Amino acid sequence: MKTVGRRRALGQHFLRDSRIARAIVELAGLTRDDLAVEIGPGTGSLTTFLAEAAGHLICLEVDETLIRRLEAKFSPAPNVEIRHADARRVLYEELRAFRPSPQGRLVVVGNLPYSVSKPILFRLVEAGTAIDLMVLTLQKEVAERLVAGPGSKRYGSLSVLTQLVADVEIAFTIPPGAFTPPPLVESAVVRMTPLKAPRASIGDEAFFRRVVKAAFGQRRKTLGNALSGGLALPARDVQEALRASGIDPQLRAESLTLSEFARLADQLKKGSEGTRP
Repeated sequence: MKTVGRRRALGQHFLRDSRIARAIVELAGLTRDDLAVEIGPGTGSLTTFLAEAAGHLICLEVDETLIRRLEAKFSPAPNVEIRHADARRVLYEELRAFRPSPQGRLVVVGNLPYSVSKPILFRLVEAGTAIDLMVLTLQKEVAERLVAGPGSKRYGSLSVLTQLVADVEIAFTIPPGAFTPPPLVESAVVRMTPLKAPRASIGDEAFFRRVVKAAFGQRRKTLGNALSGGLALPARDVQEALRASGIDPQLRAESLTLSEFARLADQLKKGSEGTRP
């Protein structure tokens, strides 16, 4: 597939407004002690400003044609490294070792392709405190999901799993005309700062993620039905865990707070372990 066709298939739109690119980089507050990791550099509109601000810059790009162009464009810059990598599978924890200084930060910046933004966000969140700061351009709807609270239609697994471990704010929105080709929707820049400790006490993080995703997997169903089906647990055990957590089984996932999800996951974990032969 040709480069343009492939990028459109991924929902990728190249930022062409240099003023917005500079504003995005300024949000990161980079110093020469910092390692910046750029996801999807594309044509390099952000890359130029990131290279000027960071001590070391690693660019993660999946398109080989774009990689060759980026390598040619930034070959004179000794602090820029172009890697052929899928941002959904990168071990960001290992990139921390490439900081120019032990006092420096690992800062992730990127214009995430619309169609794969959610798995990239989950991978970034799972990296935890290995990342010090994220400044990401997303579809506005996805940005609103990140900051949504209980009771909101946009509140979902992405909201819970992100807010559990990070402060999230929408910095500003970007009109379609700032990109080429112009998307059909608005975009937004979010600033995410990982917390030193989760907002709620989690016993088993992997199981907690399973519970949250199962709860929202069939959001029209009550929690009792959604969790029983999504986790393949006996309905009776799920009902008992909900009651032990002080949660009405007839509620739906969007009603629960972070702390309620944490209590529920712990109770479900105890129940599932108790049913093992």
